[in-house]
Amino acid sequence: TPHPNEVDFVVANKKVLLIDDVLYTGRTISAALAALQHYGRPNAVELLVLVDRRFNRQLPVQADYVGISVDALDEAYVKVRWQESHGEDAVLMFDKKVDAAF
Repeated sequence: TPHPNEVDFVVANKKVLLIDDVLYTGRTISAALAALQHYGRPNAVELLVLVDRRFNRQLPVQADYVGISVDALDEAYVKVRWQESHGEDAVLMFDKKVDAAF
């Protein structure tokens, strides 16, 4: 579900760090870059991802900072759990889709 943008500052002439949990196809980052253009032209944009799936990119996107790289096949799903919401910090890989509430 898309969420509204809440950027209450101008990014013109600044360095922007985009953060994503899982980098897979690159479409999320592409959408973030498109939305970022509405707030000015930054000097630089860097990307930090917790998990880089490495394979099956649909767009030429590469992270500048990576927590962990995994070699997950198309059928595999990667789930990131957060201490604040799930009681633990973990990266889980499944060979089939798991319930979104997991």
